[in-house]
Amino acid sequence: MSSQTTTSATLNAWPVPRAVTNIVLLSCFLAILADGYDIGVIGAVLPAIADDPEWGLTPVELGGLASWSLVGMLIGALFIGTLSDRLGRKRMLLVSMTIFTVMQLGAALSPTPELFGLFRFLGGLGMGGIIPVGAALTIEYSAPNKRSLNYGLMYSGYSLGIVASAITSMLLLSNLGWRWVIAAGAVPVLLIPIIAKLLPESLESLENRGQHDRAVTLAEKLKISPYVPAIPKQLDVHEPVSWQRILGQLFSPRYLRSTIFLWIALFAGLLLVYGLNSWLPSIMRASGYELGPALAFLLVFSLASAVGGLGVGWLSDRYGAKSVLILFYLVGGIACLLMMFPNSMLINLCLVGLSGIGAISTSLVLTAYITDYYPASIRATATGWALSFARIGAIMGPIVGGWLAALNVGTEWNFITFALVAVVAAIAVALVPNKPLESR
Repeated sequence: MSSQTTTSATLNAWPVPRAVTNIVLLSCFLAILADGYDIGVIGAVLPAIADDPEWGLTPVELGGLASWSLVGMLIGALFIGTLSDRLGRKRMLLVSMTIFTVMQLGAALSPTPELFGLFRFLGGLGMGGIIPVGAALTIEYSAPNKRSLNYGLMYSGYSLGIVASAITSMLLLSNLGWRWVIAAGAVPVLLIPIIAKLLPESLESLENRGQHDRAVTLAEKLKISPYVPAIPKQLDVHEPVSWQRILGQLFSPRYLRSTIFLWIALFAGLLLVYGLNSWLPSIMRASGYELGPALAFLLVFSLASAVGGLGVGWLSDRYGAKSVLILFYLVGGIACLLMMFPNSMLINLCLVGLSGIGAISTSLVLTAYITDYYPASIRATATGWALSFARIGAIMGPIVGGWLAALNVGTEWNFITFALVAVVAAIAVALVPNKPLESR
């Protein structure tokens, strides 16, 4: 629950009941599931939008269209992650989820590409808040020796959401068109009352807001015993932690080098995730596959990352996140590079699966690593700012894919480019210093 409870928890039983941890995991899983659908759906429908004669978009314009939600996510992760440490993580999670699910309907009904991009941007504002807040809640309520695994469990909803978008596209795209596939992303708005009822507020955010008595009352209600406030010793427990002080810690000399290389690694990781997610079906179609098999590659990409996230998370808890992250970024890059050769469909499906693990699974564990790296008082802010910078990489992913398509240089350059990005991510992780003792 905090950097201070972590120390005592290593000597005694973790004070948070397993039922409470499971409720937090389920609630964040459902939110991330809806988020994953919203992200995956653009890659699933992009080939159909490209064939829409009314819009007549070029590959570069398609890449830009896919990036609008990512621009919104950059802003959303920056501000909602920071606001959640000041206004409450539960509240901001629900606000974020409401925004991006409702905006799906607007995108589905958009008569022009410009309005489509606007609604995707507005939806992205909400999507950007889900990951930093969900990450902070999951890490807070998870035992130190299970944080990466629990994060993998929670974040598997992201990959399964992409899977759901691929399956929905297979079922609806040919008969009803891409608008119905987009509109299906609004259905998770029905989950919001369930999450609001199940999810407890963050004790860390209550302490950050100077509401110690409320935190103690909630801890008693959740049967957390002993409860140790997640507040640095030098701060008065009754005073809210200012956002200036939070950002000051993030960019202090103690954390500056770590912040730089963690941001670079996540930047490269998200460029890899969103570049492949947005263009994989189109790349495979350009490689000679029909639309159905091309969508199957997206399905395998997502399914493998959902399962792989659990494996990478378990290995990170057992052997240390840093070495595991380096290994799997390199594995994903090699698998992506091998796809440039004339392989059978079965081999390509296996390589796509490894690429999904090396892209999505590894980047999600990297996000958990970042969340756990910093002190509890700046956890959501640190994650939100890292994700905001990394969203620039996410925005570039679809654009890079569109740029390569427009150059007509051959599909092999897509695989070479994304493989190099994976190597950059691995090198950046390797240059991150060990976690300071005060954060352990």
